[in-house]
Amino acid sequence: MEGMSDAHTLPDMPGTPPMPDWEKRFRAPRVSLPDWAEDAPDRSLFVSNATGTYELYAWDRSTGEQRQVTDRPNGTTDGIVTPDGQAIWWFSDTDGDEFGIWMRQPFGGGEDVPAAPGLEPSYPAGVALGRDGSTAVIGRSTDEDGTTIHVVRAGEAPVEIYRHRESAGVGGLSHDGALLAIEHTEHGDAMHSALRVTRLDGSPVAELDDTEGGTVELGLEALEFAPVDGDTRLLVGHQRRGRWEPMIWDVVSGEQTDLGIKLPGDVNAEWYPDGSALLLAHSFEARGELWRYDLASHALVQIETPAGSISGATARPDGSVEYLWSSAAQPPQVRSTAGSVVLDPPGMKAPDSVPVEDVWVEGPGGLVHALVQKPAGATGPLPTVFEIHGGPTWHDSDTFMAGPAAWVDHGYAVVRVNYRGSTGYGREWTDALKHRVGLIELEDITAVREWAVASGLADPAKLVLAGGSWGGYLTLLGLGTQPEAWALGVAAVPVADYVTAYHDEMEALKAMDRTLFGGTPEEVPERFEASSPLTYVDAVRAPVYISAGVNDPRCPIRQIDNYVDRLVARGAVHEVYRYDAGHGSLVVEERIKQVRLEIDFADRHLGAAMLQS
Repeated sequence: MEGMSDAHTLPDMPGTPPMPDWEKRFRAPRVSLPDWAEDAPDRSLFVSNATGTYELYAWDRSTGEQRQVTDRPNGTTDGIVTPDGQAIWWFSDTDGDEFGIWMRQPFGGGEDVPAAPGLEPSYPAGVALGRDGSTAVIGRSTDEDGTTIHVVRAGEAPVEIYRHRESAGVGGLSHDGALLAIEHTEHGDAMHSALRVTRLDGSPVAELDDTEGGTVELGLEALEFAPVDGDTRLLVGHQRRGRWEPMIWDVVSGEQTDLGIKLPGDVNAEWYPDGSALLLAHSFEARGELWRYDLASHALVQIETPAGSISGATARPDGSVEYLWSSAAQPPQVRSTAGSVVLDPPGMKAPDSVPVEDVWVEGPGGLVHALVQKPAGATGPLPTVFEIHGGPTWHDSDTFMAGPAAWVDHGYAVVRVNYRGSTGYGREWTDALKHRVGLIELEDITAVREWAVASGLADPAKLVLAGGSWGGYLTLLGLGTQPEAWALGVAAVPVADYVTAYHDEMEALKAMDRTLFGGTPEEVPERFEASSPLTYVDAVRAPVYISAGVNDPRCPIRQIDNYVDRLVARGAVHEVYRYDAGHGSLVVEERIKQVRLEIDFADRHLGAAMLQS
């Protein structure tokens, strides 16, 4: 692709060992699903790691020209192309700390300038751009102000139209730019948003709140206004039947249209560009599908896609659908229903990995779904890594992941558990972890661990608990509360000392923690104590490896240092790696270094046999 580096295509130098497959999977150029300008659909924006760092790229489909938009040491992934296709907005933070301002650059290239002069740096809380190119709505979050939303017009000072201590965000602008949807949690439950629609002067138009008057709180999500001028219909995600599914809400008349889509699992949606149909993204049991729902006939027709996971999809003006697909065995591709690969970056191709196997295990809260990978042809018992996903409101799926594939290449089985708290298995499953935070998830992980040993898959003397973010938190908590169960722990960017983490983390996460625990550390100290890895650090017996970004606003470094200080005081076996980034790294070589250190730590302490990759 023009404008993208071929640095990764160089052959191995004579006399040097060939690059292992696991490193190739990280280094192989990848691209995201392209975003495109609503009124200039040939102008697109995507993310790629082609230079070795994830950055934004502009793509003019009419000419084929592609160029790199951003170039920063620690990478850039947050960007949007304006509806008229004239400019690109991108979020500028400092070395991954997620605190910064929006910048603006002409689509064809040029100087970067602040997109909203007069707004101080903040954590982002959504952005919506008007089609005329002169109006924007920007959400901001700070520790001092909570959430504020501002209307920004060219040549004018920003005008604040919303402010609240609880978390909120910009949900989208109507096609004509007259109406704004706001997702808010003014009721105090950060897991279940309500919706408010206002005019751009902040005056109210409509409210929709499924948390009112009931003992069970349900969430709402503003998906997208209808793509037609003067159309006041808002596509909304709701949980009224115990899962995420779409409906249509006319914010002026108040009419709510239940689409009655009878698909199991969660359903997300977006409009086709002419407003005649909806593109449905269906997620069920760790797999993804696409469907077209015709609004006139109510016909529901499946769009043919390969088995695996779909990480994003968009309907184009010609009626085709582009989507980002992968499976555990096959690397990601941006495909089109027109029968082509939309973007195929140059250079090295990521080697395939092994397919995933589904396992269902009876747990204390119901059946737990786990995904298992093991080296091709291998029989147990094997050293086994329980790679625990973050979130916690997330789930593992049948998708290509270079990290787990690296463990498999080194002779390990990998088990990924969609514990209670994970999305994709219904609202009750997602909401189940409240108050007994961390301990609920570990019960489900325990059930799958016992299955893995009993089935002969896992060597009980070589069980590794690992994960990043919330998965790193569960790793440290598991090592302390189940010290005899695990031979080793690998925790990346974890919560380690929950009380200190709460006081140091970004404001939106404070709100989430108050929801999960039912209050602050001062209000419910016993719950924070019961769920904090620091409480159990003196019980940890397994060697533990911890990596952390020094600029991380989600799992800040001070609370990790507190945990490590206790390990040091005990003389516990551990290693710590700190790096100059935020909640993870966007630099490919840095990520490879981290995985190499993790696997080396495990091999040294477990004596696992290495397989040639």
